[in-house]
Amino acid sequence: MRLTTVARRGNVVNALDPVWGIPIDTKKTPFRVEIRGRTYYFVDEQHMRRFLEGARVAYFSMEIGLEEGIRTYSGGLGVLAGDTIKSGSDLKLPMVAVTLVNRMGYFRQVISETGDQLEYPDPWEPSAFMRELPDTVEVRIGERVVRVKTWIYDYQSPAGSLIPILFLDTDVNGNTPEDRLITSHLYGGDEIYRLKQAIVLGIGGVRMLKALNFTILKYHMNEGQSSLLALELLRRNDMDANKTRDRSVFTTHTPVAAAFFSFSYETARDLLGDEFDMEEIRVFAGEDRFNMTALALNLSTYVNGVARAHVESSTRLFPGYHIRAITNGVHPCTWTSQPFKELFDRYFTGWALEPDLLVRIDTVPHEEVRNAHMKAKAALLRYIAEKTGTDLEPDTLTLGFARRMTGYKRATLLFSDLDRLRKVLRRGPIQVVMAGKAHPRDEPGKGLIREIHAAGKTLKGDVDLVFLDDYGIDLAKLLTSGVDVWLNTPLPPYEASGTSGMKAAFNGVVNFSVLDGWWAEGWMEGNTGWAIGPAPDAIIGIEARRAMELDDLYNKLEYLIIPKFYHEKDSWATMMRNSIGKIASHFHTHRMMRRYASEAYL
Repeated sequence: MRLTTVARRGNVVNALDPVWGIPIDTKKTPFRVEIRGRTYYFVDEQHMRRFLEGARVAYFSMEIGLEEGIRTYSGGLGVLAGDTIKSGSDLKLPMVAVTLVNRMGYFRQVISETGDQLEYPDPWEPSAFMRELPDTVEVRIGERVVRVKTWIYDYQSPAGSLIPILFLDTDVNGNTPEDRLITSHLYGGDEIYRLKQAIVLGIGGVRMLKALNFTILKYHMNEGQSSLLALELLRRNDMDANKTRDRSVFTTHTPVAAAFFSFSYETARDLLGDEFDMEEIRVFAGEDRFNMTALALNLSTYVNGVARAHVESSTRLFPGYHIRAITNGVHPCTWTSQPFKELFDRYFTGWALEPDLLVRIDTVPHEEVRNAHMKAKAALLRYIAEKTGTDLEPDTLTLGFARRMTGYKRATLLFSDLDRLRKVLRRGPIQVVMAGKAHPRDEPGKGLIREIHAAGKTLKGDVDLVFLDDYGIDLAKLLTSGVDVWLNTPLPPYEASGTSGMKAAFNGVVNFSVLDGWWAEGWMEGNTGWAIGPAPDAIIGIEARRAMELDDLYNKLEYLIIPKFYHEKDSWATMMRNSIGKIASHFHTHRMMRRYASEAYL
């Protein structure tokens, strides 16, 4: 659902002040301004000046997931960016965000009867959600000048400030057919296509902010794809690296060097042309290859990873850099299901703006927590029945798993030993709900989906296994609130943070996960959930680690999780409360954004 800044009360039309979120009678206030294709209203002249002239933090991200219909995201990175903006609004932080319009989306996924992933275009129409601005800027890509326009989406929470989001678009008259497609496909094409997108995002984004008269305090690069903005800042600062660093913040989400976006300097020269001296750029981007992460690291005064464990691995990758840890979070109101919103509203007034209040969840009776969860579970089971024709049982222990389908996520770990899994069922039945997309070029990832499909057939009659098509924001809300246990099985240290388990915690769902990413911080054995396998820094071989993980996975299911769920109702409800009080109260984007504001922005 889109939020707007205009509401109607009786016969009086009101707006929200874009700086402070205060309701305004638009017919009475003299403080208004027409800018960027819209009229904005203010409570006083000071707020109007601040909106027009105040310095903002510019948040750059290749993908931003705000709502289901705006298909500009593929998964966790984009959804986190959306949650970041939502919390920024709630906390009234002066921000503006920049991304690409990606008008063809990622892709729409359909799973065939044989378990094959089928991919279809997933276009969306920007004009249905946002305004097109007449302003354009130019970037040089190869031998051509490419014009870039923008769409603007105003995000404002009901009590927060307004954050404009710019969706850059090269589908502009005068551009070649090839260049008009640069902002069409999220993570599409080859290395050259992705570099063209990075030029539009980083260099074009900085130029668009200037063209629209935004005053920028800091530039926040969310992952390395946006780091070419640092080149534009260098150019503006006469190649003064210190001036550029003073304005730049970098968040890295990648725990392994192989995943960093890099390309040859020959490719860089071909596409960036003579606007930038490649010999000077080598000092910042790497001697052998143009490394986008190295560029951001070398030209930022503040660098952070997204979990404590992730910072440890990042420090090993980049020795000598001071990398802080700001563990990710999720936006409280977005990821809390309606039954739990109503429950929290009754007991914790203002929890959506102060989720720390959820630490008092122990004052809520077990029965009320159970009832809220069963309502959320019923919504998921209705959806499954409508989409697949499968009727799952509301009283059966339900495991959920939803991730990008790629090797290190190990979506099939639960099905490693089907005979052992069947033995687990002696303690009580389980049902499993899964979802996730494999990148269209990730054949091993697609193979994981086929393996899950095959496991479902083999387990038929023993375990109901449902794989839901086309994982996105709306389905994620249903899954993370409707299952009983949230399963996560990444191969350490490849999970930089992860956030789906945090979403589950806001709904009283218990985590059962490998100790990687955020879970190494949120885990309290038998209290907030259970661990699978050893700690990520354990000195242990791959085969020995896997053996320990499988032992934990099956043994804890059989001897701890299933018996507690079926035979210790109050103890299970206590763990549900612990998920809320000890995880949700801390792992949220309000806490994350306060850290950014106090450490990186000010």
